[in-house]
Amino acid sequence: MSLRANRVGEQMKKELSDIIGRKLKDPRIGFVTVTDVEVTGDLQQAKVYITVLGDEEQRKNSLAALEKAKGFIRSEVGQRIRLRKTPELLFEMDESIDYGNRIDTLLKKLHDGEK
Repeated sequence: MSLRANRVGEQMKKELSDIIGRKLKDPRIGFVTVTDVEVTGDLQQAKVYITVLGDEEQRKNSLAALEKAKGFIRSEVGQRIRLRKTPELLFEMDESIDYGNRIDTLLKKLHDGEK
């Protein structure tokens, strides 16, 4: 990934966190955290990784609400970041935290089993 794409991704992460946290009024959106934004080298697409505090139902609802608000979010990003073309947004759940927690739990069980 190019340095420019990296910088744009970092800037988008900040702006998206602010937009999702303050501008969106959809009640379906729970406590959403933007964990990472991967922008393609040509700056055409941005994969936005999010985590949602809560159960599977809240995750689905939040993801659906973000998909619905994608146009608004993209135009907000476009106003805040000066780019010729605002990247297309793709929202995805960040599974790495769940994965890390699962490994942590397994290690604790393993450790407790040794005692």
